[in-house]
Amino acid sequence: MNLPFFIARRIAFSGKQNFSRIIIRIAVVAVALSVAVMIAATALISGFKSEISRKIFEFWGHIHISDTVYSLSFEPTPIEVDQDFYPSLDTVRRISYTEPETILGFETGREVTAQSRGGIRHIQAFAHKPGIIRTKTAMEGILLKGVGKDFDWENLKPYLLEGQPIAMSDSAPSRDIIISRQTADRLQVGVGDKFIVYFVKEGEQLRRRFQICGIYKTGLEEYDRKFAIGDMREVQNLLGWTEGQVAGFEIWLDDLRDLNLYNDYIYQEVLPPELLCVSIRSKFPAIFEWLELQDLNEYVILGLMLAVAIVNMITALLVLVLERTTMIGVLKALGESNRRIRRIFLYYAAVITLTGMFWGNLIGLGFCFLQDTFHFIKLKEADYYLAYAPVKINWLAVFGINTGTLVVTLLFLILPSLLVSRVAPVKAIQFK
Repeated sequence: MNLPFFIARRIAFSGKQNFSRIIIRIAVVAVALSVAVMIAATALISGFKSEISRKIFEFWGHIHISDTVYSLSFEPTPIEVDQDFYPSLDTVRRISYTEPETILGFETGREVTAQSRGGIRHIQAFAHKPGIIRTKTAMEGILLKGVGKDFDWENLKPYLLEGQPIAMSDSAPSRDIIISRQTADRLQVGVGDKFIVYFVKEGEQLRRRFQICGIYKTGLEEYDRKFAIGDMREVQNLLGWTEGQVAGFEIWLDDLRDLNLYNDYIYQEVLPPELLCVSIRSKFPAIFEWLELQDLNEYVILGLMLAVAIVNMITALLVLVLERTTMIGVLKALGESNRRIRRIFLYYAAVITLTGMFWGNLIGLGFCFLQDTFHFIKLKEADYYLAYAPVKINWLAVFGINTGTLVVTLLFLILPSLLVSRVAPVKAIQFK
């Protein structure tokens, strides 16, 4: 029989009401709240980063391929759509690469072979042309982004508030257009309305009449204010290009963590010398730096909550040792070693910690489920790009939080448990 565990279990479930029972309940509540806050914070930050990143990629993709002049000056320069990598590039699933071997964060000087986490999910061509929308009541500048039949409408569906995708026929370019909710409100137009868009080509003014077939809203005002989506063939006509010419290609990856790896791979192994690829991180570094700051917030919250749990558990353990001084003296008199007696209190502390973790998981995961279902925490969309706080539960992170809380807490409790060795049997038995 495991005597330390047996005694710890009898003490834990004795049901005797005393001062230590109050301290234990406080410790359970502290652990529960700490675990719940850590789970909720991790889910909220992960959801926030995922939603913001997803909204940006709907328009730009992860990697942008274009002519070198266009990439540097943002002036539309045509490139041929007939490229060796298009559209077969999206068949790449995983690639192998070499990287320096590291142990505990230190490089060993050797190279090891690794594989990407995912592959290339989608590639599509695009072209765009700036213009000015004019109605009877207002004027609005836009950047008309032309998309073709390879456009992945599934990316835009979650943000298409009204209407439907552009219906593209094989015979003629479509005059349908999708504008943002923000643009529609300023122009006071809706689905089915028509307006004139003015373009400039070689110093001459061109007019095109478009009909609104859909209205989208991503919540990113910087993009919603600028972009409208139309048939790429119409944009090519406005630019004076043939159907075999485009402004560039957009690429989506399976895993964003492979961004730099695939950007280098495509540039070095896939593209001809006259083309350049730029990652979304290079185009919008400020947004990525802002998102990376959320990781620091997450670490701070996890550290503070873990510290709260540890301090409360240390306090509870010290109270338990002092209250059970007589029991410690009797066990020592019967021949039990300090090590085995310390194990009694560590087992007891583990029961308290596990109880708190159970309730913490219940509260934390329950909060995430309710927020994901009812969206009761609202955000100011103009400031946060989101109408509510999104949650994304990472089960590996939840497992890490639980395992880390239990292991770290018990490690910190080893030191106060050494107080057992200071108890003298003779004095302890006389202690009242």
